[in-house]
Amino acid sequence: MDSPASQGRVALETSASQARSPSVSVIIPAYNTAQYIGETLDSVFGQNYTDFEVLVINDGSPDTEALEAVLRPYLDRIVYLKQENRGPAAARNLGIQQARGEYIAFLDSDDCWLREYLASQMSMFDVTPAPDIVSADTELFGDSPLAGKSFWELYPPRGPATLKSLLTRDCAIMPSCTVARRSVLFRAGLFDEDISGAEDLDLWLRAVHSGARLVLQRHVLGRRRLHGGALTAAPLRIQAEAVRVLNKLERTLQLAPDVLSALQQRRTHTQALVALEEGKRFLETGEFDRARGSLLQASAYFRTPKLWLVLLALRVAPGLVTLGVRVRRRWRPEPESWKGKRI
Repeated sequence: MDSPASQGRVALETSASQARSPSVSVIIPAYNTAQYIGETLDSVFGQNYTDFEVLVINDGSPDTEALEAVLRPYLDRIVYLKQENRGPAAARNLGIQQARGEYIAFLDSDDCWLREYLASQMSMFDVTPAPDIVSADTELFGDSPLAGKSFWELYPPRGPATLKSLLTRDCAIMPSCTVARRSVLFRAGLFDEDISGAEDLDLWLRAVHSGARLVLQRHVLGRRRLHGGALTAAPLRIQAEAVRVLNKLERTLQLAPDVLSALQQRRTHTQALVALEEGKRFLETGEFDRARGSLLQASAYFRTPKLWLVLLALRVAPGLVTLGVRVRRRWRPEPESWKGKRI
């Protein structure tokens, strides 16, 4: 029986795949973003760099009918692939495996690029020594108090991009503003399809560990949409997945002592974030004993007066704490879609 990848390619291959091999393959996984993907594709086809192909991977999306209606005008310019829902890692892997370009440019189906994005990113591969991965800054827009700021304005990189700086959170990059050599992605083993929410962190760490040179281009070249349906709107899930990634890499990679220490410190920090978020959720549902246990774990790391006061209040007036959490989230919503991103 044919694989899902070959089935999708044969059934839905378009004329775009018959042309000569391009320099860049743009990989766009699509899941429940029919309302946004037209803007995403327009930003790609509006680039002043034109040596690229576009692969859209429908990851078993529940809005397939609407998605395909939006894609119909683009079908002579894209390769459209379908698979059962297997997550963003599997969708990107399918795109990489079917791609013909020497370079892979990732773009989420609700994000956009500025007109000069590809030209500027590709020019970086001409410098000496040549990089293997290039990442740029992105402007945040959409339904969030953070709209109008850039990702690196919130989380500025400190120093060069290294394995250690990726672990210490001194370097954080966004997939939608990252271009990599296809050969480097295969050498690193592609995305781990068992991970969902931190699969990009896992791949960048493995790629850099295997010798890939990551370079940052400190210009805003993309636009990152913030909305409630985005995967990054689930901070607890992302943080828990990041802990899995760090555990996995500690088991499987040979790390220098200082890098191992950075990994262990990040894991401790991330576990505390998980405990903090779990504590908040238990408060909202009135599970006071479980909330107290999680917040005690978080407090052992963060040691903030605010957490100490919450724990004290849980002992004497737990109902008031629950009410306070609900009111705060209703009237002063935190930017959930970014709380968990830099973990």
